[in-house]
Amino acid sequence: MIQTQNVSTRRIMTFPAIHPCEEIRPSTLLNSLISLARQICNYRSNFFASNKRNAHESIRQIGVILTFLEEIREWDSDLPGSVVLGFSELHLVFQKVRFLLEDCNREGSRVWMLMNSERVANQFRFFSRAIATALDVLPITVIDVPVDIKDHVDLVTRQARKTRFEPESDDKRVGSAVRSVLSGFERGVVPDMGDLKWVLVNLGIRNWSSCNKEAMFLDSEIELESSNDEKEELGLLSSLMGFVCYCRCVVFGVVDCDPNRKQSNGDCRSQVLNGINSDDLRCPISLEMMIDPVTVASGQTYDRSSITKWFRAGNSTCPKTGEKLKNMEMVPNSALKGLIKLYCSEKGISFVDSCHRNRHVKKAVSADSLAFEKAMNMVADFVSVTLVVGTGIEQNKAAYEARLLSKTSVFNRSCLVEAGVIPPLLNLLLSTDSLSQENSTAALLNLSKNSKGRATIVQEGGLEILISVLKKGVSSEARQYAAGTIFYLASVEEYRVLIGNITEAIPALTELIRNGASRGKKNALVAIYGLLAHPGNHKGVLEAGTVHVLTNLLKSSDTEDDLVTDSLAILATLAEKSDGTAAVLHHGGLNSIIEILSSISSRTGKEYCVSLLLALCRNGGKEVVALLANSPSLMGSLYSLLSEGTSRASKKAGALIRVLHEFYERRSSGLMASPALSQERSVHVW
Repeated sequence: MIQTQNVSTRRIMTFPAIHPCEEIRPSTLLNSLISLARQICNYRSNFFASNKRNAHESIRQIGVILTFLEEIREWDSDLPGSVVLGFSELHLVFQKVRFLLEDCNREGSRVWMLMNSERVANQFRFFSRAIATALDVLPITVIDVPVDIKDHVDLVTRQARKTRFEPESDDKRVGSAVRSVLSGFERGVVPDMGDLKWVLVNLGIRNWSSCNKEAMFLDSEIELESSNDEKEELGLLSSLMGFVCYCRCVVFGVVDCDPNRKQSNGDCRSQVLNGINSDDLRCPISLEMMIDPVTVASGQTYDRSSITKWFRAGNSTCPKTGEKLKNMEMVPNSALKGLIKLYCSEKGISFVDSCHRNRHVKKAVSADSLAFEKAMNMVADFVSVTLVVGTGIEQNKAAYEARLLSKTSVFNRSCLVEAGVIPPLLNLLLSTDSLSQENSTAALLNLSKNSKGRATIVQEGGLEILISVLKKGVSSEARQYAAGTIFYLASVEEYRVLIGNITEAIPALTELIRNGASRGKKNALVAIYGLLAHPGNHKGVLEAGTVHVLTNLLKSSDTEDDLVTDSLAILATLAEKSDGTAAVLHHGGLNSIIEILSSISSRTGKEYCVSLLLALCRNGGKEVVALLANSPSLMGSLYSLLSEGTSRASKKAGALIRVLHEFYERRSSGLMASPALSQERSVHVW
């Protein structure tokens, strides 16, 4: 079987063709060639935003060859082995032509392909010459097909060798118009709306969603290009991103996405992620979430950076199984990487490739091109003004644009904050329209990651408004985003105090943990944990009934591991004080905690478990120690942590084992005074 590369895992303008094996049967190779040629010919009716004539000429040539191949299959059932070399070369070139046509037809890459039209034309010319060479190698004289078919192939061979594949005049004009806009951006000149629309119409970008696909594609290419040492194309990619974002925000007034699509995709994501254990997505070496998973000869998967260091240290065995590896090849695990990205997106975890982290740090200070910087400043000003003076529909779209622009880009957040979008976004939180409230809350969540953004939210009275949304937001999504925003605000000590002083804040977060969706629970949990960094909020968390809610969450069999881990972190923090310990014990959390220690797969969760148990022993006295001593499974779990847990978990497990051993010794000797818990030093969660 001859495999093909999935376009979704292939970077644009790369051609990872696979050469057929030498032992392949001529008939098998012929059938695969015909199938490949038909796939190429199916592009006849497709839209090509650039290089139209070159694409159609290439398709025409392969169409003639397809007829020839089909005639061979019909007329000549006994092909000689000498045809394999020619067929193999054709197969290799056909794969590359198909990849190139995919790229020319790929929705979302039209602006980039236009700006690379000369390079694309050169590729068409190169592949055409390669087809001519492959046909020269093919022994047509020994193949039994009609003479007129052979004549057609001979004609195509000559045409393939001589046809001039050049950048088309229309492409040059449109490309020149784009470069003119980029030049204007650099000088601070606002582009003419008519010029923008002319470019977009020529490229077939006729609505907001098409323009957004262009932005998403460019963003992914920027990520990939940032990993290259040369970064030759990074400036142009960034400039084009500014162009596309400006067009999306200014030219298209309506977001034309299907409102049901979001829910449908969300359901699919939930089904895919159902039952996923987050530890299975972590590298066995670094114990961190893998960002570039690769599979080695043993079949085990590791993060590329970790296994590379392992090999460079002179190791030739599999770290997990210990078996001797036949080779040190590393095969990218694209399926797992996609799953990890999906998991991170669904759980609200930042997924940043290690090779791209320097770029993200840089983006906090500057943009990758002057055109992008100026364009984004114009976009931020446009969004800010629209949020103030626009109609209800226009304000909602502006909030959505602010949400998208601020989601991943540190630079964009800075531009939007400087443009003054936060005050009107806070006003929009008061809207009774669910989409407007959701978009503005999500935008504020993103902007709260910016230090000046956090200060502006608080200075503009945003805390009370966010708490109001948290309590009675129109949609569950709005409440979820409000909790996330409070989490980022709670990273500042002064704001932790202010939030804790709002009577309804902690009870509202607790209610979201009780009745919210999974992401809402997660955001509320981390927000409360952040608030507990201020000792003055300890009492408020206890009075809100948070312990009762968390112990119920731990007792639920369908609670996700990450929610269990976050709940344990809060309980461990509360239990460091005697009233917190009393609350945990009062609500029957002890047995659940012991069970979780033996069942949870998360190493971090195990660490919080043993921290919590140690705090309960310290503040709960001999009654708690006696209960733990009578648990048949506890000691085994603790000893496992000594060798398999994190360094902190190992130390805490050792401390708890000593407490239990001392209890056993005192019990066996008849001395049942309280074990020397008073000598134990205070144990902190972190």
